Amino acid sequence: MQLSFNERTALVTGAGRGIGKAIAEELARQGVTVICVSRNPDSCGAAAEAINAGGGKAVAKAVDVADGEAVAASAAALLKEHDSIDILVNNAGITRDTLLMRMSTEDWEAVLRTNLDSCFHWSKALLPAMARKRWGRVINVSSVIGLMGNAGQANYAAAKAGMLGLTRSLAREYAKRSVTVNAVAPGFIQTDMTSGLGEETEKAILQQIPLKRLGEPEDIANITAFLASGEASYITGQTFTVDGGMVM
Repeated sequence: MQLSFNERTALVTGAGRGIGKAIAEELARQGVTVICVSRNPDSCGAAAEAINAGGGKAVAKAVDVADGEAVAASAAALLKEHDSIDILVNNAGITRDTLLMRMSTEDWEAVLRTNLDSCFHWSKALLPAMARKRWGRVINVSSVIGLMGNAGQANYAAAKAGMLGLTRSLAREYAKRSVTVNAVAPGFIQTDMTSGLGEETEKAILQQIPLKRLGEPEDIANITAFLASGEASYITGQTFTVDGGMVM
Protein backbone atom coordinates (compact mmCIF):
# COMPACT_ATOMS: atom_id res chain seq x y z
CA MET A 1 0.00 0.00 0.00
CA GLN A 2 1.35 3.41 -0.96
CA LEU A 3 0.82 6.05 1.71
CA SER A 4 0.89 9.87 1.58
CA PHE A 5 4.14 11.51 2.68
CA ASN A 6 4.90 14.51 0.44
CA GLU A 7 8.71 14.49 0.59
CA ARG A 8 9.03 13.96 4.33
CA THR A 9 12.22 13.24 6.26
CA ALA A 10 12.32 10.71 9.10
CA LEU A 11 14.83 9.94 11.82
CA VAL A 12 14.81 6.34 13.08
CA THR A 13 16.87 5.33 16.11
CA GLY A 14 18.18 1.81 16.43
CA ALA A 15 17.99 1.59 12.63
CA GLY A 16 21.01 -0.65 12.22
CA ARG A 17 19.17 -3.94 12.67
CA GLY A 18 15.92 -5.71 13.46
CA ILE A 19 12.76 -3.66 13.86
CA GLY A 20 14.50 -0.31 13.37
CA LYS A 21 16.08 -1.42 10.12
CA ALA A 22 12.73 -2.72 8.84
CA ILE A 23 11.06 0.58 9.75
CA ALA A 24 13.75 2.59 7.97
CA GLU A 25 13.43 0.40 4.88
CA GLU A 26 9.63 0.66 4.75
CA LEU A 27 9.65 4.43 5.17
CA ALA A 28 12.25 4.69 2.40
CA ARG A 29 10.08 2.47 0.18
CA GLN A 30 7.28 4.96 0.75
CA GLY A 31 9.49 7.77 -0.56
CA VAL A 32 10.62 9.18 2.78
CA THR A 33 14.22 10.35 3.21
CA VAL A 34 15.52 8.41 6.21
CA ILE A 35 18.20 9.30 8.74
CA CYS A 36 19.42 5.97 10.15
CA VAL A 37 20.70 6.39 13.70
CA SER A 38 22.55 3.89 15.85
CA ARG A 39 25.49 3.96 18.20
CA ASN A 40 27.52 1.73 15.88
CA PRO A 41 28.53 3.60 12.71
CA ASP A 42 28.94 0.34 10.81
CA SER A 43 25.39 -0.86 11.45
CA CYS A 44 23.61 2.40 10.63
CA GLY A 45 25.98 2.91 7.71
CA ALA A 46 25.14 -0.50 6.28
CA ALA A 47 21.41 0.15 6.71
CA ALA A 48 21.65 3.48 4.87
CA GLU A 49 23.78 1.96 2.10
CA ALA A 50 21.25 -0.84 1.56
CA ILE A 51 18.40 1.67 1.28
CA ASN A 52 20.32 3.80 -1.22
CA ALA A 53 21.29 0.74 -3.23
CA GLY A 54 17.62 -0.17 -3.45
CA GLY A 55 16.67 3.21 -4.85
CA GLY A 56 15.68 4.95 -1.63
CA LYS A 57 17.21 7.95 0.11
CA ALA A 58 19.04 7.53 3.40
CA VAL A 59 21.96 8.85 5.41
CA ALA A 60 23.63 7.38 8.49
CA LYS A 61 24.30 9.14 11.78
CA ALA A 62 26.21 7.43 14.59
CA VAL A 63 24.93 8.73 17.93
CA ASP A 64 24.88 7.34 21.46
CA VAL A 65 21.17 7.92 22.09
CA ALA A 66 21.68 7.54 25.84
CA ASP A 67 23.87 10.66 25.86
CA GLY A 68 21.62 13.72 26.04
CA GLU A 69 24.33 16.18 25.03
CA ALA A 70 25.31 14.07 22.02
CA VAL A 71 21.66 13.84 20.93
CA ALA A 72 21.16 17.60 21.25
CA ALA A 73 24.30 18.35 19.23
CA SER A 74 23.40 15.81 16.53
CA ALA A 75 19.82 17.06 16.29
CA ALA A 76 20.98 20.66 15.91
CA ALA A 77 23.39 19.67 13.12
CA LEU A 78 20.75 17.59 11.34
CA LEU A 79 18.21 20.41 11.44
CA LYS A 80 20.77 22.57 9.60
CA GLU A 81 21.53 19.86 7.06
CA HIS A 82 17.89 19.00 6.26
CA ASP A 83 14.98 21.29 5.48
CA SER A 84 13.04 19.58 8.26
CA ILE A 85 12.79 16.36 10.21
CA ASP A 86 9.10 15.55 10.06
CA ILE A 87 8.99 12.06 11.55
CA LEU A 88 10.73 10.75 14.66
CA VAL A 89 10.74 7.02 15.40
CA ASN A 90 12.15 6.27 18.85
CA ASN A 91 13.07 2.61 18.49
CA ALA A 92 16.53 2.19 20.07
CA GLY A 93 16.56 -0.30 22.91
CA ILE A 94 18.69 -2.71 24.90
CA THR A 95 18.07 -5.40 27.50
CA ARG A 96 19.98 -6.27 30.67
CA ASP A 97 17.78 -9.07 31.97
CA THR A 98 18.01 -10.50 35.48
CA LEU A 99 15.84 -10.76 38.58
CA LEU A 100 15.56 -7.59 40.64
CA MET A 101 17.48 -9.12 43.54
CA ARG A 102 20.49 -9.55 41.24
CA MET A 103 20.06 -6.41 39.13
CA SER A 104 22.85 -3.87 39.46
CA THR A 105 22.25 -0.15 39.49
CA GLU A 106 24.36 0.01 36.34
CA ASP A 107 22.06 -2.42 34.50
CA TRP A 108 18.97 -0.56 35.67
CA GLU A 109 20.30 2.82 34.58
CA ALA A 110 21.71 1.59 31.25
CA VAL A 111 18.31 0.29 30.13
CA LEU A 112 16.44 3.38 31.32
CA ARG A 113 18.93 5.72 29.62
CA THR A 114 18.89 3.91 26.27
CA ASN A 115 15.22 2.93 26.10
CA LEU A 116 13.45 5.83 27.82
CA ASP A 117 15.77 8.80 28.27
CA SER A 118 16.63 8.67 24.57
CA CYS A 119 12.95 9.30 23.73
CA PHE A 120 13.00 12.40 25.92
CA HIS A 121 16.24 13.69 24.38
CA TRP A 122 15.20 13.23 20.74
CA SER A 123 11.65 14.47 21.31
CA LYS A 124 12.84 17.60 23.10
CA ALA A 125 15.34 18.30 20.32
CA LEU A 126 13.04 17.75 17.33
CA LEU A 127 9.47 18.51 18.41
CA PRO A 128 9.83 22.33 18.50
CA ALA A 129 10.68 22.41 14.77
CA MET A 130 7.70 20.16 14.00
CA ALA A 131 5.46 22.43 16.05
CA ARG A 132 6.65 25.51 14.16
CA LYS A 133 5.91 23.78 10.88
CA ARG A 134 2.55 22.58 12.24
CA TRP A 135 3.14 19.04 11.02
CA GLY A 136 4.92 16.16 12.64
CA ARG A 137 4.81 12.53 13.68
CA VAL A 138 6.42 10.83 16.65
CA ILE A 139 6.17 7.05 16.99
CA ASN A 140 7.61 5.44 20.11
CA VAL A 141 8.37 1.73 19.79
CA SER A 142 7.54 0.34 23.22
CA SER A 143 6.73 -3.32 24.02
CA VAL A 144 3.96 -5.52 25.37
CA ILE A 145 6.32 -6.00 28.34
CA GLY A 146 5.58 -2.37 29.21
CA LEU A 147 1.89 -3.31 29.44
CA MET A 148 2.09 -6.63 31.27
CA GLY A 149 5.51 -6.79 32.95
CA ASN A 150 7.84 -9.78 32.90
CA ALA A 151 9.92 -11.54 35.53
CA GLY A 152 13.59 -10.71 35.08
CA GLN A 153 12.87 -7.56 33.09
CA ALA A 154 11.97 -4.95 35.69
CA ASN A 155 14.29 -2.38 34.07
CA TYR A 156 13.01 -3.08 30.53
CA ALA A 157 9.35 -3.10 31.62
CA ALA A 158 9.75 0.17 33.51
CA ALA A 159 11.39 1.86 30.52
CA LYS A 160 8.82 0.60 28.03
CA ALA A 161 5.92 1.55 30.32
CA GLY A 162 7.48 4.98 30.74
CA MET A 163 7.46 5.40 26.96
CA LEU A 164 3.69 4.94 26.96
CA GLY A 165 3.16 7.67 29.55
CA LEU A 166 5.51 9.96 27.66
CA THR A 167 3.58 9.25 24.45
CA ARG A 168 0.24 10.29 25.95
CA SER A 169 1.65 13.41 27.58
CA LEU A 170 3.40 14.64 24.43
CA ALA A 171 0.29 13.88 22.38
CA ARG A 172 -1.68 16.27 24.60
CA GLU A 173 1.03 18.94 24.50
CA TYR A 174 1.49 19.00 20.72
CA ALA A 175 -1.95 18.19 19.33
CA LYS A 176 -2.78 21.87 18.87
CA ARG A 177 0.24 22.11 16.55
CA SER A 178 -0.95 19.20 14.38
CA VAL A 179 1.83 16.95 15.66
CA THR A 180 0.70 13.42 16.52
CA VAL A 181 2.44 11.15 19.01
CA ASN A 182 1.66 7.45 19.16
CA ALA A 183 3.22 4.23 20.41
CA VAL A 184 3.58 0.75 18.98
CA ALA A 185 3.94 -2.15 21.42
CA PRO A 186 5.45 -5.17 19.66
CA GLY A 187 5.01 -8.64 21.04
CA PHE A 188 7.63 -11.31 20.40
CA ILE A 189 9.24 -10.48 17.06
CA GLN A 190 11.86 -12.50 15.14
CA THR A 191 14.98 -10.40 15.81
CA ASP A 192 18.44 -10.79 17.31
CA MET A 193 16.88 -10.00 20.69
CA THR A 194 14.61 -13.08 20.53
CA SER A 195 16.93 -15.44 18.63
CA GLY A 196 18.43 -16.80 21.84
CA LEU A 197 15.17 -17.74 23.55
CA GLY A 198 15.69 -21.47 23.22
CA GLU A 199 13.22 -24.08 21.98
CA GLU A 200 11.40 -24.64 25.28
CA THR A 201 11.03 -20.93 26.01
CA GLU A 202 9.72 -20.28 22.51
CA LYS A 203 7.17 -23.09 22.87
CA ALA A 204 5.95 -21.57 26.14
CA ILE A 205 5.64 -18.15 24.52
CA LEU A 206 3.72 -19.52 21.54
CA GLN A 207 1.17 -21.00 23.93
CA GLN A 208 0.32 -17.41 24.94
CA ILE A 209 -0.07 -16.15 21.36
CA PRO A 210 -3.43 -16.88 19.68
CA LEU A 211 -1.87 -16.67 16.19
CA LYS A 212 0.71 -19.27 17.27
CA ARG A 213 3.73 -17.62 15.68
CA LEU A 214 6.28 -14.94 16.35
CA GLY A 215 5.92 -11.69 14.46
CA GLU A 216 8.25 -10.32 11.80
CA PRO A 217 10.00 -6.91 11.86
CA GLU A 218 7.88 -5.94 8.84
CA ASP A 219 4.74 -6.27 10.98
CA ILE A 220 6.00 -3.39 13.12
CA ALA A 221 7.34 -1.45 10.14
CA ASN A 222 3.96 -1.49 8.41
CA ILE A 223 1.97 0.05 11.26
CA THR A 224 4.76 2.52 12.02
CA ALA A 225 4.72 3.74 8.43
CA PHE A 226 0.96 4.13 8.57
CA LEU A 227 1.12 6.16 11.80
CA ALA A 228 3.79 8.37 10.19
CA SER A 229 1.70 9.02 7.09
CA GLY A 230 -0.88 11.60 6.14
CA GLU A 231 -3.60 8.95 6.44
CA ALA A 232 -3.10 8.83 10.24
CA SER A 233 -3.68 12.55 10.88
CA TYR A 234 -6.58 11.96 13.31
CA ILE A 235 -4.80 9.41 15.51
CA THR A 236 -2.79 10.56 18.52
CA GLY A 237 -2.00 9.44 22.06
CA GLN A 238 -2.68 5.79 21.23
CA THR A 239 -0.81 2.54 21.82
CA PHE A 240 -1.07 -0.15 19.15
CA THR A 241 -0.18 -3.68 20.24
CA VAL A 242 1.20 -5.84 17.42
CA ASP A 243 1.52 -9.16 19.18
CA GLY A 244 -0.55 -11.87 17.48
CA GLY A 245 -3.28 -11.36 20.08
CA MET A 246 -1.05 -11.97 23.11
CA VAL A 247 -2.35 -8.95 25.05
CA MET A 248 -6.10 -8.43 24.69
